[in-house]
Amino acid sequence: MDPVDKADVLLEALPYIRRFAGKVLVIKYGGHAMEREELKDSFAQDVALLKYVGMHPVIVHGGGPQIDAAVRAAGITPRFVRGLRVTDAATMAIVEQVLVGRINPEIVALLNRHGGRAVGLSGKDGELLVARPRSDAADLGLVGEVVGVNPRVIEALDHFIPVIAPTAAGADGQTYNINADVVAGKIAEALRAEKLILLTDVEGVRGRDGALLDVLPADVAHELIADGVIAGGMIPKVECCLEALRGGVKQAHVVDGRVRHALLLEVLTNRGVGTEIVSGARRLRRRLARA
Repeated sequence: MDPVDKADVLLEALPYIRRFAGKVLVIKYGGHAMEREELKDSFAQDVALLKYVGMHPVIVHGGGPQIDAAVRAAGITPRFVRGLRVTDAATMAIVEQVLVGRINPEIVALLNRHGGRAVGLSGKDGELLVARPRSDAADLGLVGEVVGVNPRVIEALDHFIPVIAPTAAGADGQTYNINADVVAGKIAEALRAEKLILLTDVEGVRGRDGALLDVLPADVAHELIADGVIAGGMIPKVECCLEALRGGVKQAHVVDGRVRHALLLEVLTNRGVGTEIVSGARRLRRRLARA
């Protein structure tokens, strides 16, 4: 790339820097982006850059593969219902140990190494999250749903990058495992975020013909879930995006975290990457017109 081409790339980013300066971006970080070294570094660089140009990234991380490995090492077979981990007491202890005790500080150290000034939290810190058992707890065990978010905990960290592990306590003190996508969506709602971005291990959401959907309207999403086209772990991702949009979040995206610098491509370029989920009824809309 010659110097003029490099300048053009920077100029393409300028309107998005202006648009999102001072805005909150809630980013769910998980999958291969957390495991491959080149993707870990590109993620940390992206987040640091977004912070330095005036945006407020908030990170919620998962850890499914790492939890699976630890659970199997303990002689427990991982089980899932509608993409959510079945969590008994023994599994809950492993989940908290892996998420809060190992992964969270690793991500904080990674971001700090790239100049990000990150701070690690779990949902228990400052009662950032308050949980209760899901209505289908008989099937899922200690899997919780978020019933309260204290945004002041995050707002107090204005000059830092919060990195949040998706565990929380209920009113009775019981610790619950909460899907990281769901936590990211609820935090995005509480902070009135400009964007909710879910990094995942696929290109985005696919339609009936298997083709990647650049844009997914809410009514089509409900149809695809009901018909089994959207299935497994993609269900909670799409559902939490839809709920976040209903709760006031401006934009929601399912993005391929296997792409280097996927965050910068989504936030600072004309086309973005992955699938944008939009509220409202079926309509034609070109991704190039998103700005």
